[in-house]
Amino acid sequence: MKKVVIINGHPNKESLCFELAKRYKKGAGFSGAECKLINLIDLNFSPILKHGYHKRTELEPDLIDIQNEILQANHLVFVYPIWWGTPPALLKGFIERVFLPEFAFKYRKNSLLWDKLLTGKTARLIVTMDTPKWYYRFVYKRPGHNAMKKGVLQFCGVNPVKITTLSPVKRADKEKIERWLNKSEKLGQKLK
Repeated sequence: MKKVVIINGHPNKESLCFELAKRYKKGAGFSGAECKLINLIDLNFSPILKHGYHKRTELEPDLIDIQNEILQANHLVFVYPIWWGTPPALLKGFIERVFLPEFAFKYRKNSLLWDKLLTGKTARLIVTMDTPKWYYRFVYKRPGHNAMKKGVLQFCGVNPVKITTLSPVKRADKEKIERWLNKSEKLGQKLK
């Protein structure tokens, strides 16, 4: 049985991202997967890596629990908005606190290379934004997508990482939003 962890990085409980995450979970449930939905806003943790990587910052119990969930998962799903070209601070802080050396990756002694400790897992990013997709791709060069896909997940061995971009949200009518919700549910059903 596949185990799926859905991480919702939007801080507003009334956001489209919350609904997209719920619909993905519903779809994944139809596929028979064991599915856990985590809303980062409900967790008790500081999103600040106070000492960088020079001194260990103790993990809060919620973060320890999520590290265990990630280790057991086959498929990771991140649902979040793009703000100022990248994921919101809540998700960025979560990544910095959870995807730590010795958990997600391990540098090799006297080498520029590293070991990827999350291999064997796949991921889906479901991303909302107001910027048109073409503008985000060709003008901004997809900084948030590249950071999450290449700079975090593939760096740690998660592969493939597929991205679903829903945009522009601010001009979307009810019909378009319902199509996006249905799409999220279908992605869950196919575990993609």
